[in-house]
Amino acid sequence: MNENNAGADDAQGDVPADGVDPKLLEILVCPLTKGPLEYDRAAQELISPQARLAYPIREGIPIMLVDEARSLDD
Repeated sequence: MNENNAGADDAQGDVPADGVDPKLLEILVCPLTKGPLEYDRAAQELISPQARLAYPIREGIPIMLVDEARSLDD
């Protein structure tokens, strides 16, 4: 039983305390512009400077939907 649990712990060992996998952040792009994103750790958002949108991160999962994004112009 412990062997199965150890594997699960190791898989999460690379995920920081805020719950976002840095490898995931490296490959994500804005779905609207296909441009790079900036990670705002304090707000738990991915910022698209080109689109002027902030995509929320909920429970460690980036929500990459334009309809869910917050406008930075507000």
